[in-house]
Amino acid sequence: MGYRVVVVGATGNVGREMLNILAERQFPVDELAALASRRSLGTEVTFGDKTLTTKDLDTFDFTGWDMALFAVGSEATKVYAPKAAKAGCVVIDNSSLYRYDPDIPLIVPECNPEAIHGYKNKNIIANPNCSTAQMVVALKPLHDRARIKRVVVSTYQSVSGSGKEGMDELWDQTKAIYNPTTDVPPKKFQKQIAFNVIPQIDVFMEDGSTKEEWKMVVETKKIVDPSIKVTATCVRVPVFVGHSEAVNIEFEEFLDEDEARDILREAPGIMVIDKREDGGYVSPIECAGDFATFISRIRQDSTIENGINLWCVSDNLRKGAALNAVQIAELLGREVLKKG
Repeated sequence: MGYRVVVVGATGNVGREMLNILAERQFPVDELAALASRRSLGTEVTFGDKTLTTKDLDTFDFTGWDMALFAVGSEATKVYAPKAAKAGCVVIDNSSLYRYDPDIPLIVPECNPEAIHGYKNKNIIANPNCSTAQMVVALKPLHDRARIKRVVVSTYQSVSGSGKEGMDELWDQTKAIYNPTTDVPPKKFQKQIAFNVIPQIDVFMEDGSTKEEWKMVVETKKIVDPSIKVTATCVRVPVFVGHSEAVNIEFEEFLDEDEARDILREAPGIMVIDKREDGGYVSPIECAGDFATFISRIRQDSTIENGINLWCVSDNLRKGAALNAVQIAELLGREVLKKG
């Protein structure tokens, strides 16, 4: 016996990935509804070998449905998620709207699965930011062994993190560079993204950090441990899919790089590829379409007493968004709803 599942925002990048991953992982679905806004109403999407026609989010009745995976912006989520939750449908939300609500669990199943029972507070579960999700998968097993004091992370985030418009802008600007008669000024990003890097993701805050950087700090504390100090610099790079992160970790206890490598090899959701030779690491183009979070370049930091450096890469549309949401749905079904 399976579940009645709704995917909200089924025509977007993340919504389509949710449908793909639900099918790939053979999630027990008895019935699936693909919802979209009225401007995308009637668009066809695929779910395994089935073709679904999107239904109108505005008029949809969530009564009797088990769970809804939301892949729309915060404004739409603010309107429709409470309606779904009130109707008894558990919401798994990919937007930032509920991540910082103390009554709503923020979950990465490899890190804090026990938090799933907190869904009962509001019938809503939050999915973390894409850059946070892959990092905490690597941090948690190391924290369990040697307790993390401080994390310094620099991210190299792909344009798909900003949606289809960001991907289109990189593509159009790249073509325009080879066609001097065409000019494609930045619209989605603050500066030209083609052949460039932009050290700003989201808006600036009073302390000089960007909101993306703030999200990584707050979400890491909520998911892993509130005592961990985090400082982040988030950078948009001209890559279509796949976020990369250079992570420096300071521990309370000494952790040898070889032991750290062994711990990560055994940790759920992680694939260690770490050879000290040319190309013996993973780059974002190699992780696209994969479920794993890839860890490379594990090495001691000799500038502090108990430090490790590592390189972390993941498909941001998958582990950073859709995959994590589906994993939460699996956890919810396994631990709480338990049908069949």
